[in-house]
Amino acid sequence: MKKRLGFLDRFLTLWIFLAMLLGVGIGYFIPKSADFIHSFSSGTTNIPLAIGLILMMYPPLTKIDFSKVSLMFKKPKLLTASFVITWLVGPFLMFVLATLFLNDYPEYMTGLIIIGIAPCIAMVIVWNELAEGNRELTAGLIGINSLLQVFFFGLYAYFYLKIMLPLFGVKGLELDITISDIAKTVGVYLGIPFTIAVISRFVIRKYFGVQFFNQKFIPFISPITLLALLFTIVIMFSLKGEMIVDLPLDVIRIAIPLMIFFAIMFFLMFFISKKIGADYKDAVALSFTASGNNFELAIAVSIGVFGINSGQAFAGVIGPLVEVPVLIILVNVAFWLRKKYFTNTL
Repeated sequence: MKKRLGFLDRFLTLWIFLAMLLGVGIGYFIPKSADFIHSFSSGTTNIPLAIGLILMMYPPLTKIDFSKVSLMFKKPKLLTASFVITWLVGPFLMFVLATLFLNDYPEYMTGLIIIGIAPCIAMVIVWNELAEGNRELTAGLIGINSLLQVFFFGLYAYFYLKIMLPLFGVKGLELDITISDIAKTVGVYLGIPFTIAVISRFVIRKYFGVQFFNQKFIPFISPITLLALLFTIVIMFSLKGEMIVDLPLDVIRIAIPLMIFFAIMFFLMFFISKKIGADYKDAVALSFTASGNNFELAIAVSIGVFGINSGQAFAGVIGPLVEVPVLIILVNVAFWLRKKYFTNTL
C-alpha cells in the first residue's frame, strides 16, 4: 500500500497560493501595510521575518540524524555519484537554465541560481518515504548536504553570482555583494538553526529519550516550517500588492526552468544510480535528494542579501509552489520505473 502525504503537506501548494493571495490583498487594500512592516527593521534586517526564517530552517535540521553520515562511506560509488550530480552538475544546470530562460529578468535569474546551489534537506524525506526509498541512505545524504551547505554555500553563491555570470557574458547585472555578505547571511539563517538543532537533538534525546524525541517532539515542531514559510510569503507579497496583475506571468516564467530542472536531475540521477548497480530503494533516495532544493535556505539568503521585496526572494517563494506538484508526479514516475527496471523488488 502506497504511503500518502499528510494533510498539511498534501495541500502545500494550495496553502502557498492562499498565502500569496492574502499577502497581495493586504498590500493592495492596506496601503500603509508596507510602512508598518518596515518599521520592525533594524538596518537591512526585518526582525520578525528573520525570526520566521530561522524557525523555518530549524525543524528539518533537527530531524537529521548525523550518525547516518558514516554509513555513506560504505557505499563509495553512490556517495561519489550523489556528490557529482548534486553539487557539480545540479548548480551548473540551474545556472544554465536560469541564464537561458530569465536573462531578461536578472533578479529572477539570480534567485534561481541561488536555489540551484542549495540541495534539499527537508522535503526529500517526504518524497523518499512516498516512493519507498532507502531511509538510512536518505538520512546520510541529507546529513552530508547539510554540512556542505553550512561550510560551502557562501563560496558557491559568490562563485556563480560574481564569477560565472560575467564569465558567461551576462551583462547589465550589477551585484553589489561580497563573499562576506553571503557568509554572514548563511551564518545567521543556516548557522543559528543548525547549532540550535544539533544541541536540542542531543539534549532532548539524552534527557527525555529517543522515543519521546521521535514520537512527541518532532511531530510537535514539524508544522513550524510550513507556518514560518507561509508567514514569510504573506509578508513578502504584502509588499508587492501593486504588482498583482504581473504576478501570474512572473510565476510561469520562473516555474518553467524549475520544472525542467526537477525532471532532468531526477532522471539523470536515477539512471546513473542504476548504471552503477544501485537497487530501487537506493536509486530513489539518490534521485529525490538530487532533484529537490532547500528553498528555506534560498529564501533566507535572498532576503538577507537582496532584501525582503527583491525579485530573488520572490523566485525563492515560487520554488516550493512548483516543487510540490512536480515531485508528487515524480513519485508516481518512480513506481513506474520500478515496475519497468526493478521487477524483482515488487
